[in-house]
Amino acid sequence: MSHPTSTPEDDAPTATQTYLVGDIGGTNCRLALATAERGGVRIEFARRYRCADFSTAAEAIDNYLDALGRKISLSATVIAVAGPVSGGLVQSTNMPWRLCEADLRGYGAGGAKLINDYTALGLALDHLSEQDTIRIGPDVPGDKAETVAVIGAGTGFGVGALTRGVGGQAVIATEGGHVSFAPVDEVELEILRVLRSRFGRVSVERLLSGPGLTNIHAALAEIDGVACIEILPEEIFRQAESGDALSRRALERFCCIYGSVAGDMALVYGARGGVFLGGGIAPALATYLQAGEFRRRFEDKGRFRDYLASVPTRIISNTNAALLGAGALAAGFFPGGPRTIVNSWTKA
Repeated sequence: MSHPTSTPEDDAPTATQTYLVGDIGGTNCRLALATAERGGVRIEFARRYRCADFSTAAEAIDNYLDALGRKISLSATVIAVAGPVSGGLVQSTNMPWRLCEADLRGYGAGGAKLINDYTALGLALDHLSEQDTIRIGPDVPGDKAETVAVIGAGTGFGVGALTRGVGGQAVIATEGGHVSFAPVDEVELEILRVLRSRFGRVSVERLLSGPGLTNIHAALAEIDGVACIEILPEEIFRQAESGDALSRRALERFCCIYGSVAGDMALVYGARGGVFLGGGIAPALATYLQAGEFRRRFEDKGRFRDYLASVPTRIISNTNAALLGAGALAAGFFPGGPRTIVNSWTKA
């Protein structure tokens, strides 16, 4: 069943319950209003800000509400953050913002809730339509009664899942992006050697992220004995499109490693319902990811090749997906029902 996901930003809210929702990553902060509508969630007035332009999340939120004229009566606030949430507190992993539910509760009469950004993506999965995703590999349906993993490369690397089983459904977030990188071939062994000399321990996030793409590019240059100044991911994309062989190899290797890690996560979670790629990099890399190596590496798991061949892989292309998940939580459209979450909210 598909649900409405977003509307033009100049549409007015139509439901009586309006929620402030946010998605704070290591680079961008997205804020919006969410309302419940026809069994789904409506996202309105979505705005994106650069985190670097504000010293705190409160500054960004105040800027957003000021732009709306502060004429909206908010029922509650749900903010998704790229970092581990504990006791109503979260320190963003890849930037200096620290958020506290108690500091946010004044924005909505019903209170405030902080969640991990991959919790938000997990909550969004049942509210995405076909138009919100891009297929990678064969058109296999997956088992809709089974667990779905959601992972993604952005400023960092996020990992979570919408678990499904005899006990019902639950969304979990992890710090799986910080597990150790496992090379598959000789090139990746050399990449690991180079990065180990720089970082000591090498996690998946050291390769599958924006900075990770830069790391792969620099490591390949060192392996080739080529002098190379470290460049930003955007420049690697640009150079690859202009025909630069090293940049293209870096993107292709990134997709290979992405496929291997995605297959590992499918096995870890038993994600026979599918693996969805969130984050900002996958949509930009869609052509490379669809070229074949991602899916080949995804399925290349020895005796479990056939198991993974039946698992669909898709890119989440809706940039408001985490906002949608935060809105689903606020509106009560989430596994387990409202009663399991209301008691853990910081009340206004």
